[in-house]
Formats: sequence, structure tokens, C-alpha cells
Amino acid sequence: MTPTGNDPLLIIVSNRGPFSFSAKKDGTFETSRGAGGLVTALFSLAEKHDILWFASALSTGDKLWVEANGDRAVNVQGIRLRLVPPLSDEQYDQYYNVISNPLLWFIQHQLWDIPRNPSITSNIWDAWRNGYVAMNKLFADVVADEVEKTDRDVIIMPQDYHLYMMPKFLRQRLGMDVQIQPFVHIPWPGPDAWLMLPEEMRSALLDSMMQSDRVGFQTQRDAFNFVQTTRFHQENAHSYGSRNSITYHGRKVGALAYPISIDVDAVNDIAESDEAIKHVEDIQNYSEDRQLIVRIDRVEPSKNIMRGLEAFRDLIERYPEHHGNVQMLALLVPSRMEVEQYQNYLQDIMAEAGMINAEYGDGTWEPIRILLGNNYARAIAAMKIYDVLLVNPIADGMNLVAKEGSLLNNKNGVLVLSERAGASYELGEHALSITPFDTYGTAEALHKALTMPEDERKQRADALKEIVQYAGVREWLFNQVEDAIEALSSHSKNSSIPDTPETMKSELVATAEGISSDSTPMANE
Repeated sequence: MTPTGNDPLLIIVSNRGPFSFSAKKDGTFETSRGAGGLVTALFSLAEKHDILWFASALSTGDKLWVEANGDRAVNVQGIRLRLVPPLSDEQYDQYYNVISNPLLWFIQHQLWDIPRNPSITSNIWDAWRNGYVAMNKLFADVVADEVEKTDRDVIIMPQDYHLYMMPKFLRQRLGMDVQIQPFVHIPWPGPDAWLMLPEEMRSALLDSMMQSDRVGFQTQRDAFNFVQTTRFHQENAHSYGSRNSITYHGRKVGALAYPISIDVDAVNDIAESDEAIKHVEDIQNYSEDRQLIVRIDRVEPSKNIMRGLEAFRDLIERYPEHHGNVQMLALLVPSRMEVEQYQNYLQDIMAEAGMINAEYGDGTWEPIRILLGNNYARAIAAMKIYDVLLVNPIADGMNLVAKEGSLLNNKNGVLVLSERAGASYELGEHALSITPFDTYGTAEALHKALTMPEDERKQRADALKEIVQYAGVREWLFNQVEDAIEALSSHSKNSSIPDTPETMKSELVATAEGISSDSTPMANE
């Protein structure tokens, strides 16, 4: 279907864009396409809707591309793209490396060492005002300039924690004539976690998010936490018993779950590629006939890699029958190595794995093998042949490794899954669920997975694969867009309808009926 002039204009805004550019000697540019799920979803969506994507100009090549093309959107492989350079390198560093990462990211994953960090210094205040807020305003102004050129309906979708202040600045420029629908890819914690932010920052952030028409989250738990956070911290914010909306100054804002997934067809294609097949052979050669426990993670504290290693140590210490018969393969992708906390975490991981190998290994058995580097085909290969996939994050918005592994594995592998991963809402019933802080319980789950009868393994694996095949990444984005289009077409934007006593009463009755029919308040999350 070709977009027409009557279709809504869909605007995506993200820190990292769908393409990066490298300047060549002849003055042209080499274009590299990103591999993330959002990029994949948008390419399919571009067949149906007109898409305009705004993102940061991150590299030198990106900035040269902007200079060559001017302040305008350029069609790149079917998507109109405009890159936004920061006013200075210092501004971007404050926006990204001080406020977005680590301050907001660590708060939302609840990973700060509270007795010591964070300490909100004058440097952080300066980064908030002159980096984070300023960059969000810059993005909003560039987007608003484009929107003001069109008379079409517009849906604006800021992506993730980098852009929480955008809705405020968009409303100031554009009023109520556009649909604003952010999506938060990482966990949204409850009200207490946000007390780490000074009231001025916290109030500004929440007030901005409440200028949206609806906010998308990975899980119903995250959406409910947003409702509770806003109700607790903001005056004139009321839920009236709702778990998926908040009324703020008379405007009702949706808080809805849109669980992200994977591109099933693309992942299957990579799994059948020559490169992936070669990696399967390599992994089988060094694991030999041993059972294989696989984990695939970025090197981030939230991934809980250290406790996974401790659980594996506990497993082979308490169950000698696994000596020489099981191997853990950890495929780790270095992440944010410019941040000291991440450097230290990687050092701790390598030291712990080395100690386990030194204590329990012998000349023929290496209990743990760690491979560093971003090699997606190798990760796909490992997913095909694991006996156990360990996914034990402390907090994770979704965790697509759990879904990719469930789709690809051809050995009836068992998924050991943290209850604090967003994926647990969809996959937890057929996985072995663990509490990520419980290394004893994790070791027990690993032992159970390694010794599970084949018929139970197959039953669980088949159920997991069916769930993942049913809903892919394209459905994730289509559902969000369709909700916004429905609001536009019905002329009943949630954000512009004040709650009347009658609507409040109806919502309260519906909520009470839902609770009375299920004695567990969080049952549907």
C-alpha cells in the first residue's frame, strides 16, 4: 500500500537513527543500516505509512552528511531521515553520558549503590539544564518546524529515556493538534525509585510525559508503575482506580503495554546462513558432547552476569555429576566502555570466570568459556544448539535473547528466565522462573533444566516457540500506530477529553468489577 497525502505523517524520534554514514574520498557517503528491532519494524511500516525519522548526528560521518544535505529530510532506502547535530560536543556529552546514561538508566534499573551514588552535584544540574533539557528542546523545535509545514494529521513517537522532555516542548509549539506517543523501552520502576531525582527534575520530567496522548511500555507492570509514579509525585494527577491511564489537569493520558518482539523471518534467515552454520560447527567442536549452558548479554550491570557465574559455580560444586559434562558459553558484547562502572563490571566478570576455571577445570574441561565481541551470527548459532539458556537480569524492559532463543533452538532447550525480565510476562509459564538475586535457586534451576525428562523439555520448548512466532516486531509498532490513528479518526483524542463525574464513575465501577472477579490485583500484569 502506497502512502497518500491523506494518511497521517508518522514521526519517529530517537537518539540513534536507522542509518549511519561514512564519508568517502569522492564526496559521496557509505550508508550502513542499523540492525535493531525498531529499524526492522519501520521498514515494513514504511510500506503503509509516510515515515519521517529524526535522530542525533553521532559520528563525524553523520555530521558531514548533514552538512552535505542541509537542514532537510532525505529519503534513505524508503525512509525520510533528518539527523540533528548537537550545538556542541559538550552538550551531547551532558545529555547522553551524564543524564541519560548513567543517571536515568541506573534509576530505572534500580542499580545505584544508594549509600554512595548518585550524588546530584552542580555538574549534574548543569548537565540537566544545558545538556538534557536543551537537547530535548532542540529535537522538539526541529520536529515542530517540520510539522508546521504540513496540514496532515501527525503522530509523533519519541523513543525511550533520552527524550522524556520532548512532549512538553512539542505541546508548547504545536498545541493539541498532534498525537504524541512516547515509548519507553526500559523498565519503569515504582514511585520510590524516582525520589533519587530532585523534585525539580522529577516534576519537570513527569509533567512533560503527561503532555502525551498515551505512553507505551514493555509490560503492564511498567505501565502501572508509571500511573502510580505520576499519581504519587504530581499534584492534579489522579488515576481514579485505573491501572492504564492517568488524568492530569483534566486530560486523560493512556499508559499502555506494547510488548516488543523480534523479526521472526529475519532471525530465521540469519540462522540458516552459511556464517551461522559455520559458527554452529565451531561451538560444537569445542563443547564436544557436553551439555551447553548459553548466555548472551551486553556487558551491563543490569544483566546480572556475576550472579549467573556464581550460580554456575554453585551448580558444579554441589552436583559433581556435572563435572566435565557441562560447559557454560557466555557471549558478551562490551557496552558503554567509556563509563567507569561498566569497565569495572567487565573486569569482575573476567576475574570470576578465570577463578572458576582455575579451581574446577582440568586439561580437558574448561567449565566456562567467555567470548567477547558483537557477533550476531555467532549468537544466533549458539541459540540453535543450547541445552539451557540462562537469562537472569536484575531488570530488563523485555530481553529479546529469551525470544530469539525460544524461536531458534532445535534441541528442546530449556529457558531459565528471571521474573524481572519483561519477557517473563509472555514466556514465564513455560520457562523455569528464577529470582535474579537467588544464586542458590538459580543453580537449582540449572540442575533441573540439565536433568529434565525429554518429553517435558519438548513440551516447554514447543510452547515457547509458538508464543514467539505469534507476535513479531512488526505487530508491536503497528499496534501503537493503529491506536493513534483510531484516536485521530474518531476525533476523540484521549488527551483532549476532560473526565466528567459520569466518566469517572463508570471507570471506577469497571475497575471494581475487574478486581472483584480476580482476587489478585496484579494478575493481569
